[in-house]
Amino acid sequence: MRGLQGKVGVIAGGARGIGAATARRLAEEGASVVIGDLLADQAEETANAIRAAGGKAIAVMLDGTDAESQAAIVQAAQDEFGGLDFYHSNLAGGTDGDIDALNCPVDVLEKSFAINSKSHFLATQAALPAMLERGGGAMIYTSSGAASGGAPWQVAYPMTKNAIHPLARHVAAKWGKQGIRANVICPGLVLTEAVKLHLTDEYVERGLKAVPHTRLGAPEDIAAAVAFLASDDGAWVNGQVWHVNGGAQMRD
Repeated sequence: MRGLQGKVGVIAGGARGIGAATARRLAEEGASVVIGDLLADQAEETANAIRAAGGKAIAVMLDGTDAESQAAIVQAAQDEFGGLDFYHSNLAGGTDGDIDALNCPVDVLEKSFAINSKSHFLATQAALPAMLERGGGAMIYTSSGAASGGAPWQVAYPMTKNAIHPLARHVAAKWGKQGIRANVICPGLVLTEAVKLHLTDEYVERGLKAVPHTRLGAPEDIAAAVAFLASDDGAWVNGQVWHVNGGAQMRD
């Protein structure tokens, strides 16, 4: 990718899965990365692996639902690497107990909102001033194909992931003239470590049959899309929701 060499970015939720793959890819492209996660030990392992391969990375404990924690990770990027050029807001979760609208407990909805909506809002509040100070930058949010999939078995996760889309469009519309780009990636079925733990072989087989592709997704597929949106190659992409799913949903 063009223009990633020397850039500085935060990967929130970067300890494993999509976030870790993204941190590795961006470091390979020459960016310096700050890996934030509640899984502090795993985040440090990912940062260590990047450094061992010749990249630049540090790990910071991040509670994405806390404004002070979000501010602290942005400050860490500035202190360690001199600024902030992109922020990949990649937090997701809160699906335990998430069922249909008549039976989903309110506390499950509130937890889902905190992780899947509030954290991205707080990331935006923390990162934008630093990027504006830099003369521009890229907010890249991870949503989900569930946000537009109409699943009958869960309600909170799709609702709260959907909230990211208008957030990104707002950021693009409000600060685009000041060099800020904001885009969303909606992964399809990606076989991360966490997904593999929870999905049966039957579910994976069913998922493969449903997608017009030869395989299901890998974390590196999403990492490639993030790298493009963070790079100068993605300079004219703003306010978009990209579905990276092997064709599972075909959308304008």
